[in-house]
Amino acid sequence: MLTAEQLIAAQKTNVETLFGLTQKAFEGVEKLVELNVQVAKASLGEVAEHAQAVLSVKDAQELLALQASLLQPAAEKAAAYSRHVYDIAQSTNAEVTRVAEAQLAEAQRKFLAVVDTAVKNAPAGTENAVALVKSAVAAANNAFESVHKAAKQAADVAEANFQAVTNSAVKATQAAKAAKRPVA
Repeated sequence: MLTAEQLIAAQKTNVETLFGLTQKAFEGVEKLVELNVQVAKASLGEVAEHAQAVLSVKDAQELLALQASLLQPAAEKAAAYSRHVYDIAQSTNAEVTRVAEAQLAEAQRKFLAVVDTAVKNAPAGTENAVALVKSAVAAANNAFESVHKAAKQAADVAEANFQAVTNSAVKATQAAKAAKRPVA
């Protein structure tokens, strides 16, 4: 049976974990805010440069050439921004997952210790019930492992898809820019 001291210690550990996870979430938000401030500053300077360039255009053909020259860097910057946001989210998620997995492993260890203690103190004739409990615990652990592996595979597929879409967007803008160049 659990003592009051064990319950208090478990509650203290849970609160510390909660505050640790909250701190990691805020760190991720801080990184996103910092990234957005950097992007906003850079964009403001670029808008001023582009406005000056547009004002100095002499004819429609030069305007089209200017627009084409701005298309690829904009797409590349958008792809880089998306990648930074994804990296921040991924690193924050990895940290939260690491802490959650450690907590889960500790909870499983404690639960198995309670089950083992109960098994050792089980009265004679309850062997079938004990085997059933052990089997249920093993099945739950196997189910968790399967779900965890499936989630990891889904995350890997999502990351590969994100990378493919980003690469495709950059290549498409490069191809469009190359197609708009006048043949000399």
